[in-house]
Amino acid sequence: MNELLNLATDPAAWAALVTLIVMEVVLGIDNLVFISILSNKLPPEHRQRVRRIGISLALIMRLVLLSTIAFIVGLVHPVFDLGIVGPAGAHGEPTFETAFSWRDLILLAGGLFLIWKATKEIHHTVDPGEESKDVLDKTGAAISNVGSAIFQIILLDLVFSIDSILTAVGMTEHLPIMVIAVLVAVTVMLLAADPLANFINNNPTVVMLALGFLLMIGTVLIAEAFGMHVPKGYIYTAMAFSGVVEGLNMMSRRAAAKKKGEGH
Repeated sequence: MNELLNLATDPAAWAALVTLIVMEVVLGIDNLVFISILSNKLPPEHRQRVRRIGISLALIMRLVLLSTIAFIVGLVHPVFDLGIVGPAGAHGEPTFETAFSWRDLILLAGGLFLIWKATKEIHHTVDPGEESKDVLDKTGAAISNVGSAIFQIILLDLVFSIDSILTAVGMTEHLPIMVIAVLVAVTVMLLAADPLANFINNNPTVVMLALGFLLMIGTVLIAEAFGMHVPKGYIYTAMAFSGVVEGLNMMSRRAAAKKKGEGH
């Protein structure tokens, strides 16, 4: 109790909390985009329930991982080394390495899964008739197995949760701050889930953009697994810029459609 009171009166603790909340919310965007795209493949009556389950599982995983911080920190220790080191970079550090920890292996598996899933969805979006085994219901939604969708969400929740908690551990040593930041970030995800999923579903061009984001995120996860640090600021700046450009394109199309309608 005394520790909580001390943190509540410590400006540095509040600064760390705000910074960590922002970081956790930004990191949660990746998770939320994947959940939105996957849930939109289901019939409408299952979508909201699957999104709620996916985000709830993300919260549970993060809280469980926070309760085992010593174990999580241990995931960064190498478990095997292939002995291959890339050339030195600008700061004298190797550009890549093959000393893999459990965290690296999880990021590698998650990155490969994201690239596979995004590539498959892009293929179905570009050419939905070819080699597509999805059956469509009356609404045009792909009838998929709900259990399969939840299982895929769990896999990516695990990857993003470990990345999220390791980020939190690197920013503060106070467990209460980490717990509050995670709770706030997941609450934001829960509130944004349905609006984001509906927006993506109602705008086909945004679907392709979101799938491109998942491809990029998967590539970044694989790069980090090989020890190549990619600043998150670059990634999210590129995503934001692409989103702004797509927003301008949507406004242009609506204006053109409105003008065409008035012409008739």
